Amino acid sequence: MKSVLIIGAGQFGIHIAKRMAQLRCEIMAIDSNEERINTILPFVTNAQIGDSTNADFMRSLGIPDYDVCIVTISDSFQDSLETTALLKDLGAKKVISRAQNDVQEKFLLRNGADETVYPEKQTAVRLATKEALDDILDVFQLDRDLYIYEVSVPKAWCSKSIAELDIRKKHNLNIIAVRIKDQLVLPTPDMVLNADDAMLILGNMKDIQKAF
Repeated sequence: MKSVLIIGAGQFGIHIAKRMAQLRCEIMAIDSNEERINTILPFVTNAQIGDSTNADFMRSLGIPDYDVCIVTISDSFQDSLETTALLKDLGAKKVISRAQNDVQEKFLLRNGADETVYPEKQTAVRLATKEALDDILDVFQLDRDLYIYEVSVPKAWCSKSIAELDIRKKHNLNIIAVRIKDQLVLPTPDMVLNADDAMLILGNMKDIQKAF
């Protein structure tokens, strides 16, 4: 069971809390707004009203005891930046902070964040890619240039085995799973692809555009 501190009980923080609760995490949430704390309370183990930029208050939470601290503050970047830096000063093992633009992302990484989440950008990239390329069913960004794409099987690939297609060599892409009748299965070299199947492919955008 992971111990998680969520700082900021807005909608983004609530969505994280709901999912992490389903995954049986132990969650502490803090926010300066009592109404937001009352909203997130049903989905967390504990919650407190407090100022995340106040060193004494944050120290009282036992920051080093949490496996991960997630800063989801969106209404004040100054508070988000100060909170991120303070968490590291207090011995946080891992800090993930929300960014709302590229500049914020850079400052957060320079001031203590181990990772950033950029939901607006990630959602925009996902939507734009799906709608711009007809064969793309879904897309998930793993890193700056690395994505997992769910794609329909092209007509030219139907009735051919994965070994025969050899897309790793030809297109610099990797098939990591195949969706057959809504069920994901691990690919094997002799697996034959059909028109109704979909593939989860690991690669970068440039290579996926060339392949499809």
